[in-house]
Amino acid sequence: MSTKGRRPSGRRASRFVVCLENAGYPASLELHKIYRIVADADAARDGDVRIVDESGEDYLYPAEWFAAVELPRRVRSSLVRRSPQLRSA
Repeated sequence: MSTKGRRPSGRRASRFVVCLENAGYPASLELHKIYRIVADADAARDGDVRIVDESGEDYLYPAEWFAAVELPRRVRSSLVRRSPQLRSA
């Protein structure tokens, strides 16, 4: 039985998005930059997504401004390791 697609119990894979729109928030969101999602079920129900933006704090933005991306493990690890705000997310 292959375990390639399985995750260790208790751990969730990090989800990442790329910014496609930043209307009114050019200092907080960079177009085409990859951001890590912070889990927030209430935000998702309202059509929003919580991310750590350029301020280093997590904020809600419209989910339609982002597109989910699947990243190779090496890239995911590098993003989390090199970004202090991502490690706490």
